[in-house]
Amino acid sequence: MEDRTCEAQSIQRQTVPGVRNRKACLETELKEDYLQSKPVKNTAENRNEKHSSHFNGASHKHPKRGAHHFSNHEKQIPIYPLTLVVLLSLATRFYKIMEPPHICWDETHFGKMGSYYINRTFFFDVHPPLGKMLIGLAGYLTGYDGTFPFIKPGDKYEHHNYWGMRGFCAALGSCLPPFSFLVVLELSHSTAAALITASLLIFDTGCITLSQYILLDPILMFFIMSAVLSMVKFNSQAHRPFSWYWWLWLALTGVSLSGALGVKFVGLFVILLVGLNTAWDLWRLLGDLHLCLVDFGKHLIARIFGLIALPLFMYTTIFAVHFVILNRSGPGDGFFSSAFQSRLIGNNLHNASMPEYLAYGSTITVKNLRIAGGYLHSHWHLYPEGVGAHQQQVTAYLHKDYNNLWLVKRQDSADEPSGTPDLVRHGDIIRLEHKETTRNLHSHLHEAPLTKKHLQVTGYGINGTGDPNDLWRIEVSGGRKGDLVKVLRSKVRLLHRSTGCVLYSSGKTLPKWGWEQVEVSCSPYLKETPNSQWNIEDHINPRLPNISLSVLKPSFLEILMESHIVMIRGNSGLKPKDNEVNSKPWHWPINYQGLRFSGVNETEYRVYLLGNPVIWWLNLACLGVFVVMVTITSVAVQRGVKLEGKRKACCHILRQGGGTLFLGWLLHYLPFYTMGRILYYHHYFPAMLFNSMLTGITLDTLLQNMDLLFSPAVAQGLLRGGQALLLFAFFYSFYLFHPLSYGMRGPLAHDPLSSMAGLRWMDSWEF
Repeated sequence: MEDRTCEAQSIQRQTVPGVRNRKACLETELKEDYLQSKPVKNTAENRNEKHSSHFNGASHKHPKRGAHHFSNHEKQIPIYPLTLVVLLSLATRFYKIMEPPHICWDETHFGKMGSYYINRTFFFDVHPPLGKMLIGLAGYLTGYDGTFPFIKPGDKYEHHNYWGMRGFCAALGSCLPPFSFLVVLELSHSTAAALITASLLIFDTGCITLSQYILLDPILMFFIMSAVLSMVKFNSQAHRPFSWYWWLWLALTGVSLSGALGVKFVGLFVILLVGLNTAWDLWRLLGDLHLCLVDFGKHLIARIFGLIALPLFMYTTIFAVHFVILNRSGPGDGFFSSAFQSRLIGNNLHNASMPEYLAYGSTITVKNLRIAGGYLHSHWHLYPEGVGAHQQQVTAYLHKDYNNLWLVKRQDSADEPSGTPDLVRHGDIIRLEHKETTRNLHSHLHEAPLTKKHLQVTGYGINGTGDPNDLWRIEVSGGRKGDLVKVLRSKVRLLHRSTGCVLYSSGKTLPKWGWEQVEVSCSPYLKETPNSQWNIEDHINPRLPNISLSVLKPSFLEILMESHIVMIRGNSGLKPKDNEVNSKPWHWPINYQGLRFSGVNETEYRVYLLGNPVIWWLNLACLGVFVVMVTITSVAVQRGVKLEGKRKACCHILRQGGGTLFLGWLLHYLPFYTMGRILYYHHYFPAMLFNSMLTGITLDTLLQNMDLLFSPAVAQGLLRGGQALLLFAFFYSFYLFHPLSYGMRGPLAHDPLSSMAGLRWMDSWEF
């Protein structure tokens, strides 16, 4: 029957292409009924064939939706090993969760941001909001009132309730070993491989430390692992597409992807992994001649819905909730445009009224139109010797400040007449006098501090007196001679009258002498760009009538787009500060250097983020072993070596399951070599998850094939002995290094009296 069906399909492809799809679908159903009537083999080769449906084809569809046909490995999840993994994960993550009772490392940032959500205070961060929202929600539900200031590491929590936020992060961190167990079990069908993987994460001091504090990392890794688990579970449903479980795992994959991206932008790496898996999946489906194009279209639409539309909707919803909650003015206002700020309760622009047109004698703030461009700012500090003229600094400052205020003066320094003031018009020559220091905005033929070929901008003169280099011509973008300057709405440029250059915010951060504010220069390049365009934000003039600014509130899509531009630019602007250690990506796999979470000297409670060196170095070695093993098996297959039974199954698991995890490691590690921002050791931990899962599959495959070199009896002994030795090594190394996670007191490791004496195996370790 099968031969006749194939022959009929072949004839129809040649003679009746117009009805090919309908006939092919009917023939597909007939063939599936025939295949389902065949007895199921229980050999290792058959297990491999089931696993090869890793890609979601439709050629093994079940006609009855209510029927449940499960393969053996789907029925038999090893409950007792999985329960043990869960219990050990919870125990290692929640042990001493309340210690130390003070701020550790980045808790000062993310705990504070959780407080902002509880208080509904707007702030700026370089990461998307989901992680901080969940931290704030956990604190709120467990009785934290959002009043602790989170000023600096080491500050005591005292009576404030912080256990809920730490406990939430620990709970998500506790999910990583069980998730890795299930992923490796699905990819390898080996309980031993799954246990090895879970043990690597359970007994890793680095994963424990990251999971015990108020940080984004356990939340990010939870969503990454959830996405990977959902992806491999979805792949396992290949033999029954469009079933309830098929849709469930597809939807969970999409939700997890939106969660990963909603915590940090590095969630893009797991999105890329799932995207590549899906593209290969669809390519295989397209090559399945038993699948009609109508069904292929259904598969394509389902994946577009589950992996694109649903994640986008969830991700957008995260920001919608974020904007609804944070509706009060806070420390992040200055990073955003004037229109964005007008929606924040308590901001001076919210439901504000002010004079509509700029006038002489007004007090104003001037904001650069480049995203996160800052306010035109000055202060009493001078440029240092050797940096242009030794005059008062002029910068762009991202926060609201009294030193952002300027007075609009006429070019002739004449006092303003009484009565209604004259309005400033396009083409007028004006002076801007800094309100606090009474010095004029000034430029001259000295080079700017950072941007070469630009001129320096300074504050010059005193009490309104100066020289001709204090004069600027104001121009409205798209305006004509005599046009009025509208507050907030007009894009203006300030052209220096003497040199012809234009006032410019470069976006470059000044050194410590400039208080790490943004450079302001005078650019000889007159092309209109956001860097050279400004708007009048605050406008105070009691002699002019006020108008309401409520019409300036932006739409949701506008604030969503602006938020992303600000976050991306803020992320790329994170540069190492003076004397700050900048971790290198090549440091991470070799466990070269950790991070101090708490304490420095022997009198303090010290916590040090460092991976268990036995586990990390084993992971590193297994990367090389995996590449060698895959190379050998690929060459063997290419040369026509016939693999049977267990060998064929192991080869498939190594190349397909191991290949997926190796790709995940590459995607979560290599991009950091291209990043110009400051990097930290903890950035490697998502890649470490994939490395650990790959280690589990690699070591299990290696031990399972010892009979290639030894007799069956010896090979079986090596298998059991190797598994026991691995588990013992993980546990004993954890026993040695557990004070790194759970806290140390007393002498440092270099002291023979220290509890960690002899364990400082690398000079770069600082515990």
